[in-house]
Amino acid sequence: MASQKLYKVTFLHQGQVYEVYAKRVGQGGLLGFIEVEGLVFGQKTRVVVDPTEERLQREFEGVKRCYLPMHSVGRVVVVVMPGPSRNTDAAKGGNVAAFPVPYFKPGSGSES
Repeated sequence: MASQKLYKVTFLHQGQVYEVYAKRVGQGGLLGFIEVEGLVFGQKTRVVVDPTEERLQREFEGVKRCYLPMHSVGRVVVVVMPGPSRNTDAAKGGNVAAFPVPYFKPGSGSES
């Protein structure tokens, strides 16, 4: 019996680095977005409680699928077993940084 694929998705959102596990990841129907569906959190029967994972579980409670902008996704990895989902501050010297996006002000282009 083949085990189902599980994906670890790392993305940046509002200065926070999120690491979540999902059953399905793909290019969604929205151009420029990654579709993440079937979020997986830790076992309910564990004795040790992780407050970070519980906070993420409450944040994503009732979410069937989410769409992440492609430029915010740092990594998608296929894993065998789920680990703890995390939410860390990006400013604390993590290894994920925001993708540089060009910023243009209206009317700042060269006009002929």
